[in-house]
Amino acid sequence: MKQDTQPLPWLNLPNLPLPLKALFVGYLLVIGIGLCMAGLQIMLTHGMADGKFGLSVNDIVYSYYGDRSGTKLASKLNGSMSDKAPLEVREDIIKWAQLGAPQDQWESHYKQIFAQHCVMCHSNIPGIPDFTKYEEVKARAEVNEGATISGLTRVSHIHLFGISFIFFFIGLIFSFAVHVPKMAKIIAIAFPFAFLIVDVMSWWLTKWSPHFAWLTIIGGIGYSLASTYMWVVSMYQMLILPRNGKIYGNAWAQDL
Repeated sequence: MKQDTQPLPWLNLPNLPLPLKALFVGYLLVIGIGLCMAGLQIMLTHGMADGKFGLSVNDIVYSYYGDRSGTKLASKLNGSMSDKAPLEVREDIIKWAQLGAPQDQWESHYKQIFAQHCVMCHSNIPGIPDFTKYEEVKARAEVNEGATISGLTRVSHIHLFGISFIFFFIGLIFSFAVHVPKMAKIIAIAFPFAFLIVDVMSWWLTKWSPHFAWLTIIGGIGYSLASTYMWVVSMYQMLILPRNGKIYGNAWAQDL
């Protein structure tokens, strides 16, 4: 009997068994939607830091380095929270914060303003400041120095652990692609991890100096393009290429 010179000839994206293909396609669909939602969430949070929709270098600077010319309250009221109160109310709060948020004006005036416009969220949602308490408001009336070290540490380890798992499985699925040059496959798989490190490290560098804000945008664009390329190629090869009925052979063996 002639020995098969290429074991597992079905081990490629077009010829995968249907259960595996359903698993991979389902994962990529959910991850694709999740990444789109993550992008929208960034636009609605960091992307509004300068008061304008759309992510810019200024948004990155305000989010991580801060707006050292104003207070945290002013940055939020002019940015992502600008739709939560009328302009005259926001200007009144900002002026009070710039004066150091005097406590003698809190009980007589500003406590009621915060109760009317802010505390429906800032007293009921865990993890955000409780604006029924003067001390919490006072802390946000200080000069805006951007993200805190503890906040950066928390978000950094969540991103590094969580997103690296996403890129690992996207890269694993893409590794079964056919007709992709070996070097192009290696670069596409490695790039998201490299740009993720650039992205996270840029937060810390921007906290130190606003001149590094460009690295955040470069990192985000880099891993988005690389992961999108792998996503599109993988979905095409699993859903379109099988229609020609061709057997492509072991994708991993072809890369050795």
